[in-house]
Amino acid sequence: MRFQDKVAIVTGSGKGIGKAIVQKMALEGALVTVTDLNKQTCEETAMEINQSGGKAIAVEGDVSKSEDVRRIVEETIEAYGKIDILVNNAGIVKDIRLEDMEEDDWDKVIDVCLKGAFLCAKYVSPYMNEQKYGKIINISSRAYLGNPGQANYSSAKAGIIGLTRSLAKELGKNNINVNAVAPGLIETDAVRNHPKYEKIKELQKKDTPIKRIGLPDDVANAVLFFASDDAAYISGDILHVTGGRFG
Repeated sequence: MRFQDKVAIVTGSGKGIGKAIVQKMALEGALVTVTDLNKQTCEETAMEINQSGGKAIAVEGDVSKSEDVRRIVEETIEAYGKIDILVNNAGIVKDIRLEDMEEDDWDKVIDVCLKGAFLCAKYVSPYMNEQKYGKIINISSRAYLGNPGQANYSSAKAGIIGLTRSLAKELGKNNINVNAVAPGLIETDAVRNHPKYEKIKELQKKDTPIKRIGLPDDVANAVLFFASDDAAYISGDILHVTGGRFG
């Protein structure tokens, strides 16, 4: 029970990687806020946690909008009285070759992946600074190293690394750890539903030293390590969850 009575906000936690994170945290005693753009998945995930003996609230919201982020934070404080952990997991992809990429394709990915992480950290940090304790974990991606057709996504995820290291230096004096997790290809519903899923899976296995595709729990386990006091003297770091693939 590493997170007994700790309060955690996990963005994009209605399904996929975020859901795995919030479920594991709740199992280890955390009081969690499930937040996602999709109200139904938010409520379903929170209900599952509560029915299994955990404690969760559901707050629908768009992390790219300042007013939504403020509301997510305010409802968490109203429910639990504090915030100990923030996991910036919400993200989207719009994979398009550069010459075909419209400004909106660029802006939307940057707004959700990078601006969303900035806004959540901005509105959560005053509470962490006041209590002289906090854990912020930002979900980057192996894509920060660069991928064709992902100029928007790779830039956003590289920005997450810069944001992580800047905040680690800025907030460390108040005992706030800020780290990033960079997953490779993870077997979420979105990946499984891709029309070329089987081909993608085989290519992934071929290019990865550990010959399998990643699972949401693989990422969740890394996040929980950074969120725990086992990582109390680690900050500004990146943990790759890629099966050994970096190129």
